[in-house]
Amino acid sequence: MAKILLKYLWIACLLTQSCAAVQPQANPDVKVVTAEGQAAINKSAPLLAKKQALQDAIRQASMQGSVNVHSQTLIDQNNVSIDAVSMRTAAAVNNTKILKEWTTDNIYHVIATVELSADNSCSPHYRKRIIATGFPLANQGQMSAHETQDLHTGIPRELNNLLMESGDFIVSNSANINLYPRPDLAPELQDRTAYHPSKLMQIAASNGVQFVLSGVIRDLEVESTEYISGAGPLAFARSLARDVIARRGIGIDVYVHDGFTGALIFQQRYVDTVIGDVWIPSSYTVGSERFNSTSTGEKITQIIEQASNDISRALSCYPFTTRIIEVKDNQVFIEAGAQERINVGDQLVVYSSTGEDLNVDGGMSFVGRDKQPTGVLTIINITPRYAIGRLEVPARELGIRVGDWAKSW
Repeated sequence: MAKILLKYLWIACLLTQSCAAVQPQANPDVKVVTAEGQAAINKSAPLLAKKQALQDAIRQASMQGSVNVHSQTLIDQNNVSIDAVSMRTAAAVNNTKILKEWTTDNIYHVIATVELSADNSCSPHYRKRIIATGFPLANQGQMSAHETQDLHTGIPRELNNLLMESGDFIVSNSANINLYPRPDLAPELQDRTAYHPSKLMQIAASNGVQFVLSGVIRDLEVESTEYISGAGPLAFARSLARDVIARRGIGIDVYVHDGFTGALIFQQRYVDTVIGDVWIPSSYTVGSERFNSTSTGEKITQIIEQASNDISRALSCYPFTTRIIEVKDNQVFIEAGAQERINVGDQLVVYSSTGEDLNVDGGMSFVGRDKQPTGVLTIINITPRYAIGRLEVPARELGIRVGDWAKSW
């Protein structure tokens, strides 16, 4: 009897479409596009050509999916001096699938489906390494000697902790390092040394990280307690009240640099205002319950949480990159393993150095080394901290050496 009742209930559900709520719904923010890509096969490296052809297909799909077009035309004495059109895709790639692949005349072709997300966010496959440095105060006079001295190291520490809790990052802290001797000039690095990588790039290389987090506390100014309008007991009382009920501005800049190139890839300023008891006692540390119980501490914590979300979102589509730490015959060791979610069978594109160091300003400022894709590394063994891969072409023929890069794209 129970089986018959369930059967009739199911039929009624279908007839009335009352079961529609449990049916899977298509995500309106995701668009699937089919596109073709191609790339030349060089140095008998078809795997690299396949990766590059897939990248080309992704570019073509992105253009079909959603494009922002910006045009610029300048007229100089009735002549067109600049006539430029730039295009930028307004969607992020979530997933790809190769439907067909073939080669003709040393050209690799692929036809692939590409999922484009309109919200510009991706689902990162690998965990990326990031190191946090100190957040100096642009104006030391804005912090009372009786207030906490933990902001310089505490803000990046807590920001890094939230990034780690997201599950997409492996973090390390060097909050005692200050990248900005002149915080008022940040994010300019101010440490250009002739023929040498920047301090930022050295920190990234020595700590084996992909990103360097930094920032500046721009504003913690408290409204002046001096009451200059009038004199007498009333003016004195108003001035005294401002010691207890005051207004404080909060401004924090957050930066993320690519540790491989030194490029600034994330920059955001967060501002807010606090009214009331704006002071943070000296014994309170960032992230503690007592810190969050203060008006200023609560606002700073909210900024830290917002910055963590913004960084995670901004870096979600950024390609995973790691360094080559050893080359033995046809085996290549990379500075990433199980912790980064590397798996046996994964394939990474190897970028090796070509030519000499790049310098600007008459050769005095080091920029980096020109890196070009030269092969595909297939992972054959992993450990918690490193992985071993094999190239389709011997490393010596490709000129691959320690310090070169392996990237997800």
